[in-house]
Amino acid sequence: MMSSEVPVMHRVGSSGNTSNSVRTRKEKRLTYVLNDADDTKHCAGINCLALSKSTEQEGSEHLFTGSRDGTLKRWALSEDSATFSATFESHVDWVNDAVLTGGNTLVSCSSDSTVKVWNCLSDGICARTFHQHSDYVTCLAAAEKNSNVFASGGLGGEVFIWDLEASLKPVSKSNDANADDCSTSTNGLGSLPSTSLRPINSSNNISVHATQSQGYVPIAAKGHKESVYALATNDRGTLLVSGGTEKVVRVWDPRTGSKTMKLRGHTDNIRALLLDSTGRYCLSGSSDSMIRLWDLAQQRCIHSYAVHTDSVWALAATPSFSHVYSGGRDLSLYLTDLATRESVLVCSKEHPILQLELHGDDIWVSTTDSSVHRWPAEARNPLKVFQRGGSFLAGNLSFSRARVSLEGSTPVPVYREPSLTICGTSAIVQHEILNNKRHVLTKDTGGTVKLWEITRGLVTENYGEVSDVLEPNNFLTLAVSVGGLVSFEKKKEELFEMVNVPTWFTVDTRLGSLSVHLDTPQCFSAEMYSADLGIAGKPEDDKVNLARETLKGLLAHWLTKRRQRFGSQASANGEIPTGKEMSTKTLTLTRIEGDGNSENDSAVYPPFEFLAASPPSIVTEGSHGGPWRKKITDLDGTEDEKDLPWWVLDCVLNNRLPPRENTKCSFYLHPCEGSNVQVLTQGKLSAPRILRIHKVVNYVVEKMLLDKPMDNLNADGSFAPNAPGGQIPHPVVLPPDMSLATVRAYIWKKSEDVILNYRIVQGSDVCVSLINLYLVSSLRVRCKIVYRHLLLTTIDRLLAHVNTQKVVHLQKLEM
Repeated sequence: MMSSEVPVMHRVGSSGNTSNSVRTRKEKRLTYVLNDADDTKHCAGINCLALSKSTEQEGSEHLFTGSRDGTLKRWALSEDSATFSATFESHVDWVNDAVLTGGNTLVSCSSDSTVKVWNCLSDGICARTFHQHSDYVTCLAAAEKNSNVFASGGLGGEVFIWDLEASLKPVSKSNDANADDCSTSTNGLGSLPSTSLRPINSSNNISVHATQSQGYVPIAAKGHKESVYALATNDRGTLLVSGGTEKVVRVWDPRTGSKTMKLRGHTDNIRALLLDSTGRYCLSGSSDSMIRLWDLAQQRCIHSYAVHTDSVWALAATPSFSHVYSGGRDLSLYLTDLATRESVLVCSKEHPILQLELHGDDIWVSTTDSSVHRWPAEARNPLKVFQRGGSFLAGNLSFSRARVSLEGSTPVPVYREPSLTICGTSAIVQHEILNNKRHVLTKDTGGTVKLWEITRGLVTENYGEVSDVLEPNNFLTLAVSVGGLVSFEKKKEELFEMVNVPTWFTVDTRLGSLSVHLDTPQCFSAEMYSADLGIAGKPEDDKVNLARETLKGLLAHWLTKRRQRFGSQASANGEIPTGKEMSTKTLTLTRIEGDGNSENDSAVYPPFEFLAASPPSIVTEGSHGGPWRKKITDLDGTEDEKDLPWWVLDCVLNNRLPPRENTKCSFYLHPCEGSNVQVLTQGKLSAPRILRIHKVVNYVVEKMLLDKPMDNLNADGSFAPNAPGGQIPHPVVLPPDMSLATVRAYIWKKSEDVILNYRIVQGSDVCVSLINLYLVSSLRVRCKIVYRHLLLTTIDRLLAHVNTQKVVHLQKLEM
């Protein structure tokens, strides 16, 4: 289908740019994370554990787990069960540590560089978000008997000591650089300050003009030159120790942030620290596989314990500080008597141990797996564990323990099975975006292969643990299969389609699930016909922009809530209420033309409906604050241009798309060499990338035999004459349902414009034109008989113009 329209490149001016140049600044990204149907479980490793003590008010104890999936979860504990009770979702990257302090306050830190404060008994309410750190925040420490003090450390070498009460005081209504008030929201967005907004057409983004308030600033313990991985404090919060990649233990006075001493002895990164209640003794675990006991009064190491054969990542001491439980990269949990140096292997895991938390006579163990296990610990009387046998004497040097292991003297674990398990789901570790750019094939840690439809956020096929029959005597196949690659690769090959759709999104699996990233304007580059998507009620050749419809599906709940709050005027005339009160401020976005078919259609079509049973989470950033995360069903309609990227709002509310790269494909249309058919055009033509070959066939037939266009040749783009074409190599017959983009990518395979040549395929009496593509490759494609129904309309028109009643014969082409 052709029209006379010529695509126009739109330019958007930027602040300080008077030459009207194309926008170069990178806009805010929108990401959505696809969640498993059972959202009560973690889907990635558990980095941290925190245990709340039971009180008469609460009635039960709770375990808090922080995961690499970016969420924290609360579990109500009983003697023989752990019941899910809440998800805390706001971090946009791994949750690295969490501590309980101040009664009902949970503090968490993340690789998103934030520290967040939560009401631990709420349904996931974030009280405050702090952006003081410049890099990943890796560790926290809280004083058990001083509920007002906690500390945070990170990869930027920063250590901050926080006064909880002062940090939670209300901040002035302005854009605070260090703290965001999010007391009314689960995503850290809450009540946001009023801002003066500059129109988009005078700036690249929504500019904020607000007086910065000083807000609360924590005490900085300055001295680390490298990353900090571990912190610990004594019960009263009068002493703080830190360690990291500098291989030394630093001791601080948290009241002033001043350094009091530095302890040397480890030969690799320090990954875990503990202080006894008095603050005299310190335990450290390191990547050098050693555990060291320090006497801070003497400022020296008084014992070293060679228990592990690899990095020590987690420590937990008995209440009397007489014994220590340790775990790490060697998958083993040991119990060591600090006085006698006697050690015993409590249990062995299948994954590296990341965190330990004592709970009465039990110990919770988290690993790089998404499940958490509880094991017997006998913390009140550790001798009971040693009485079961299998103990050994810890060495003084790391190589001594490794040598014993190599000699086959590995201890036998005391316990074989945990007493309780909180199950997680398998993390996605491998993915492949399929050619249709709507499906992603994934493989998880359990070996299960699934097919996801990212425009609906659900699994359409679960192939289970796919296995292959190996060819005999094929060593290469065997090696690949053992590595778990053959099954996934074979399934990917089975699902291959010869189609070419522009890449409009990217995917990663860092959180153990699929995170789909949309960046403007690239995300708006992919289109499909409504017939190919199975959308009823639309003309079959209507073009559907995949990103626009996906955004409408993601924000359908938000839009409903917004209309309930503000009425239908929420999207009238391009004005978007700011989400506070409609009476004061509105933001008028630049009217940017998208495609010419951008009717204000708010309906969400079936291929883009996201189910409420497993809603994805939005991850994005507004005009100020920081990145935030929230389930699409938890959006309340107040989120506006301060919270969501402007281009997302303009797309969903006004159905407008930003300027995009040319979505057309150029080609030449010539008669086959030596044929007698007429020449239709000598110039270069252009049409939408998704235009099908049968449409070009219709065009040729109409031009050649009817010499006038059909009624429906105006909806798909334009054939614009330009420069002459090139030479004709070797022929291939094209299937009628193949798009121009697919022809160029898989058949033509050259940078020059495609050359399409047509010839007459002789039938009985009436001739029907078929199109042949000529190229150097000898590849041939079979033309299917189903081509008949695609030409039905054209044939009817031909018969009306040709005085004959003879049947049209379609010649079947062989390979």
